[in-house]
This record gives sequence, C-alpha cells and structure tokens, in this order.
Amino acid sequence: MTKYLHILTIVFLVSCGQTNSNSDKNVAVNIDSEAKTAKSFTLTDKTVKFLWREDKYDQELKDTFNTIVINEELCKTLTEPEIAALGYVGTYIGSECQWDGEYNEDRSNLKCKVLTALNLGYQCSDKHLGFLRKWFKNDKKVLEEFNYNCPTTPFTASSQETFSEITLTVKGNNISVWFSASGVNMPMGESWSYTETDYFQFDNDNIRLIKKKQSKIEREHFDTGE
Repeated sequence: MTKYLHILTIVFLVSCGQTNSNSDKNVAVNIDSEAKTAKSFTLTDKTVKFLWREDKYDQELKDTFNTIVINEELCKTLTEPEIAALGYVGTYIGSECQWDGEYNEDRSNLKCKVLTALNLGYQCSDKHLGFLRKWFKNDKKVLEEFNYNCPTTPFTASSQETFSEITLTVKGNNISVWFSASGVNMPMGESWSYTETDYFQFDNDNIRLIKKKQSKIEREHFDTGE
C-alpha cells in the first residue's frame, strides 16, 4: 500500500551615427556580448541526479510521507538547453502538482515541483510552453505535441503518473534524461511502473528530441475495497 500512497502524494545595441573609433568599440562590445551568450550555452559533461524520493516527516500533519526531492544546487547551474530537456520530460508526468490557491476554472494555476524548480511557472502556462517552444523550434513533432497534449492533473487525482527518480546526463552536445515513473488508477485497482530515457541533441540555439527508449511496463492489480 505504501507504493500506492507515494504515487498520490527561463543584446543591448549601441545607437549608430558615431565616429569610426566609436563604431569599432561598438563592434567589440557586440562581439564580446555574443561570446558571453554562446559561452552560457556551452554544455559540460555530467551525469547527475535531478529528482528522487524520500520519506519526510510533516510537522503540520504529524506523519511521515514519501515525497519528491529536487536537487536545488544542480538547478542553480543548469543551462537553458538542459532546462528545456528536463522541462519537456516534466510536462507529461506529475511531480506532486497542486493548485496554487483556489482552483481556476481554466486550470491555469497548477504548480508542479519540477517546473517550479526549473523556474518555468505553472503547468501549461505561456511561460512554461513558451520557453519550450523557443528551444524546440526546429522539432515539428514536439511542437505539435505541445498543441494537443499538456495535462493538468493534480496529485489528488484518482488516476495519474508520478516520478520516482530523474537523472540528467550530458555528453558533448547530447543530453539524455533517464527517469523512473509509476502510475495508479484507483477506480480500476491498477498500478504500473516503468523507466524511460529521452535523448536530445543540442545545436547552438535549439534542441531536438532524437528518440525515446522505454522499458517494459510492469502492471499490478489491487483490491479497491468495493
């Protein structure tokens, strides 16, 4: 039953008309600015855990719960293409998402741990999808996916999926995100779990989803008590 409980639980230009000397200085400033921009998107090889689960005691509820933990120190160093890869994965699986305050009829205030850690705002918001569309601008299939598939499922839903673990790997211009996920459908008395690796390729100012590799889905049935 513990297994089922833990499932529920984002260049300033100088004006022209100057002397040749000033123009040369402007060019130097622009080149330097571009160099800094390019440098900020240089990827560093790494394999590091981004998300995992831990049992934590809730002082208010006076009980221990299995909860998602985010590597906050890693988040401080992530480049935009890395954020885009993690943000893509985080779009389609729950990360203890809950309504921020009162529920909005247009479902526009769903706050999820992964997107919050990546500073991408609410699930399916303009900030969230706008950032991803910018970085996946040359990936037609992914862009189409954003148009018809952006779930807004809170962690209290009777049928949902959630993360157990996420690991980010960067090698050269290749980014991969491995994750373990589990799901539950309470009315049907069914749970499932699987792992998946999504492979991305970084190219200067955009990334593309190259392929996905998913394990066999392990399914179990349980008594709903009805």
